[in-house]
Amino acid sequence: MLLKDRYNNIVNWFLENMPEPKTELNYSNPYELLVAVILSAQCTDKRVNQITPDLFRKYPDPFALSLASVDEILFYIRSCSYPNNKAKHLAGMSKILVEEFDSIVPDNISDLQKLPGVGRKTANVIVSVIFDKPAMAVDTHVYRVAQRIGLTKKDCSVLETEKQLVKNIKAELLPRAHHWLILHGRYICMARKPKCEKCGITEYCKFFSKL
Repeated sequence: MLLKDRYNNIVNWFLENMPEPKTELNYSNPYELLVAVILSAQCTDKRVNQITPDLFRKYPDPFALSLASVDEILFYIRSCSYPNNKAKHLAGMSKILVEEFDSIVPDNISDLQKLPGVGRKTANVIVSVIFDKPAMAVDTHVYRVAQRIGLTKKDCSVLETEKQLVKNIKAELLPRAHHWLILHGRYICMARKPKCEKCGITEYCKFFSKL
């Protein structure tokens, strides 16, 4: 199967079967999503969603969070992975957000990456989900699924994976495609035991064609 045909078939299947995918992180504004995505690094969305309600009640905006000490933040996020580092990131992020960006979450990757705890993946999530820009955040699910089903080259880097997906998926579909690949990897195309019997794209999947 030609790469172009594989992309078209897979994208069309998701458009029909998952037309409006959404992030599973709970948030009500850009600040809350930024905090949630920082917390989600190597941590499940379910765990993050258990942590953030109390955290946001205590620190409802960047200014409130900027006044908190690392230890105070740590108290609320201690059940997530790498809580000490993430508490430092949140403390630093909120101060810079207040002092340099007037408490407004930036709408571009360059400025977002100036914030502690915000790498390229997190920045791409924010500009894609909040600002609906044509960005592709590559997490472990996206990276694994894209290679396994044959959308990207085997063993390419995370950045190259991002570039290949951006090149081959229409710009207006990239925000949705990010969630398609994440959700597919989370519930169907899992790392150890992919549920091929429940998958709707096996006809176009490179991995399945070799089974």
